[in-house]
Amino acid sequence: MGELADVIAVATGAEHRPDPVTPTTGGPAGNALLTACTGLLLLALFLAESVTLISVRSMISWHIVIGTLLVPLALLKTATTGWRIVRYYTGNAAYRQAGPPPLILRVLGPIVILTALAVLGSGLALIAVGNSAHDNLATIVGFRVDAITVHQASFIAWLAAVGVHTLLRTVPAIRIAGHAGAPRGGVPGGLARLGLIAVTLIAGGVVSGIVLNLSGAWT
Repeated sequence: MGELADVIAVATGAEHRPDPVTPTTGGPAGNALLTACTGLLLLALFLAESVTLISVRSMISWHIVIGTLLVPLALLKTATTGWRIVRYYTGNAAYRQAGPPPLILRVLGPIVILTALAVLGSGLALIAVGNSAHDNLATIVGFRVDAITVHQASFIAWLAAVGVHTLLRTVPAIRIAGHAGAPRGGVPGGLARLGLIAVTLIAGGVVSGIVLNLSGAWT
């Protein structure tokens, strides 16, 4: 019950890890800001991607563009989360002071990352295989498994994981992105964080255009 109470307190914003602020990059506080802003961007784009599922055939170009744009953002969020984990377990004083999230969130985080990368990776694989997407890869308990099946199964697994993750992390992310509880002087490294997100979005836009151009078999 204690662990569950901690998760609820974090999810509702009643409790927040004391992220120390260090010079130059902002340390744990700067990392939390970058992770929160990236996560909110990912959530918005995933919602937009979900809208295209209403009629994938008529919105296939948007489905491909948004899906490709999600890839660099997902990689950025994986990197920021991974950086925090590495700094904590290698004994960095500031990250040790901030402490880890509740156990449930520590278990859920990698599942969300892996399923998200599986969805995005299998989606890009569909572009690569083109008309071969319906070719049988295996037969499991009498059911044919092709590249589209893999993509759909990855999406279902991701949807289950991200649904729970969204419930638990949206309020804290909004709180952090809104600088709630930030020190009077702000968190250093804001320009660098903004630049990193901008470069990621620009790179995603360029790659999206390239992938869409290669998606003739689908569009």
